[in-house]
Amino acid sequence: MNLEITTQVIVWGGALAFILGAVASKTNFCTMGAVSDWVNMGDTGRMRAWFLAVAVAIIGVALLQSMSLLDTATSRVPYRGSVFFWPRYLLGGLMFGVGMTLASGCGNKNLIRIGGGNLKSVFVVLVAGIMAYLMTKTDFYGVVFHSWMLPLSPNLAAFNISDQSIGTLVGSALGMTDSAALNLYLGLALALLLLIVIFRSKDFRTSLDLIAGGLVVGLVVLGGWYVTGGPMGAAWMEAVEFMDSPPPSTGTQSFTFINPMGEALSYLANPAKTSLITFGVASLFGVILGSLAYALASRSFRIEWFVDLRDFINHMVGAVLMGIGGVLAMGCTIGQGVTGVSTLAVGSFMAMGAIILGSALTMKVQYYKLVYEEEASFVKALLSGLVDLKLLPEQLRKLEAV
Repeated sequence: MNLEITTQVIVWGGALAFILGAVASKTNFCTMGAVSDWVNMGDTGRMRAWFLAVAVAIIGVALLQSMSLLDTATSRVPYRGSVFFWPRYLLGGLMFGVGMTLASGCGNKNLIRIGGGNLKSVFVVLVAGIMAYLMTKTDFYGVVFHSWMLPLSPNLAAFNISDQSIGTLVGSALGMTDSAALNLYLGLALALLLLIVIFRSKDFRTSLDLIAGGLVVGLVVLGGWYVTGGPMGAAWMEAVEFMDSPPPSTGTQSFTFINPMGEALSYLANPAKTSLITFGVASLFGVILGSLAYALASRSFRIEWFVDLRDFINHMVGAVLMGIGGVLAMGCTIGQGVTGVSTLAVGSFMAMGAIILGSALTMKVQYYKLVYEEEASFVKALLSGLVDLKLLPEQLRKLEAV
């Protein structure tokens, strides 16, 4: 029974990820692409699809929690943890945003590209996985980051605040104790506001691919929460308690793709040890297989390789930043940007914003350097990019807007 329920959870995780990979390939759902379209062309279509996924996940999680079918407060990734690790969210998010831009896509997108025949993404995932392993299985994180980040991070429990969800924080400020009800009402209100803004665009309303992409990604993330935290997840945790060698990475969770890259490397190094196949590892292979199935069915499978040495270096630097930043921020564009945000954790919103900012700024710098070449130093390009994003006054612009 113990092995059976664990297998069911892992199979469900892989199946949901297969759907994610296939649909994201078909609809071109891409979070880095969403930022690129917005920054470079003023097109918000794919950004709206991303936020549709967020809205769907928020609604689903809020309703499941109100029916006592899910408790994200005790999730394996402590999105709603009482320690508010704001340096991790900001620095990790910025690193991940820069990294995914240099690597031509986030963790999920690179997995999708592997399924489509992109060999560059194989290297990206491998290097990002090594960095994730370094961050989670060695003392690297503790020495380089945790030692100075923890003292800067307030523990909300010291102020009698149990977690960092919006409902709990608002309830504490207003002297209300029913944070569960507040999370339900505030979550539904936020999701409704997002849906109103998203569907104001006629172009979005008439794009079946964009709507389908957002809906499916949101529902898949919700499905991951339900599988691991619902009745099956409860039976899974009960069974694990009586196992002599419980599998790693158990607990309530949904989809995220950086830390599982490190877990996948551990499994591939010991393929006979099936206990290393976690929900996250199954999700990685599921996305790749789903993307591969769509690529073969649509005859879009094609081998891609690095253009030149500079292209290779950019992708590898990006992979390093994604691996470190993704673990530091406790998630990626899906792991924090949809899964984490669905819990209404303030840190998840902060990490998501930092990812978008890091990616947008990198694109701005790249574009200015492309247009102005040697005249555009990094500082000049960065300042001009910050002005473009309305984060600095016009007087600090160093390069004419392009």
